[in-house]
Amino acid sequence: MADFVLTSPAFEQGHAIPQKHTCEGTDVSPPLAWSGVPEGTVSLAMVVDDPDAPGGTFTHWLGWGIDPAAGSLAEGEAAPVEGQNDFGQVGWRGPCPPPGHGPHRYFFKLHALPGELDLAAGAGKQELEPALDGALAVAELVGTYER
Repeated sequence: MADFVLTSPAFEQGHAIPQKHTCEGTDVSPPLAWSGVPEGTVSLAMVVDDPDAPGGTFTHWLGWGIDPAAGSLAEGEAAPVEGQNDFGQVGWRGPCPPPGHGPHRYFFKLHALPGELDLAAGAGKQELEPALDGALAVAELVGTYER
């Protein structure tokens, strides 16, 4: 069986996220693609966060209800259902580390789920995380950004 893999044509694993996907650009989500979805996966959920933020892990994007068969999300494409990020908004908000704070890592984690999540749009990470405990697999892509 193939590994569950998350990639982006915008940046490679461990490399810099292009400025257009950040607060210094147009702040659109990067294009993402996945492969090797585990058998039994009914839906996908995305969590993007920055563990290097000065106040602790900072969430940039929560999305769920993603169709595993779609194989990708285009640049700027919203997830079918999105949660509240740590900017206090629903949807994607890109990297925006404090200037001079050094490079931050942004973890894109795509969770393969055996069912649909029963969460309303706008739910926060505290509500989403327990629902992810039953994930069949998690694909991870890490990008960096520095201001």
